[in-house]
Amino acid sequence: MIRIFHNPRCKKSRAGLNYLKEKGIEPEVVHYMKNPPHEEELKRILQKLNKKPAGIIRTQEALYKSDYKDKDFTDGEWVKILTENPRLIRRPIVVKGYKAVIGDPPENIDHLL
Repeated sequence: MIRIFHNPRCKKSRAGLNYLKEKGIEPEVVHYMKNPPHEEELKRILQKLNKKPAGIIRTQEALYKSDYKDKDFTDGEWVKILTENPRLIRRPIVVKGYKAVIGDPPENIDHLL
């Protein structure tokens, strides 16, 4: 089963979901802005992505620039920040089994297929 952490208001996220559907895949869609991952789930996703929290931050977000840019946080603190502010998480994140990718560009998803 493929899961996509999706924000329907995001062009890149919609492109990732459409890419999966064009490949004939109907993923489980997680609207993570409404249902953000809890800390343990985000840690599992990061492990599957093989990334640290800083690697999935949307640094162009106004919230990031105003509250978090140039500040030094531990990985644990970033996980907490990201679960409390899911709009800071890059999207879409596509998960299959023990692997995950950030589907921007959508062709990244091919690494899971």
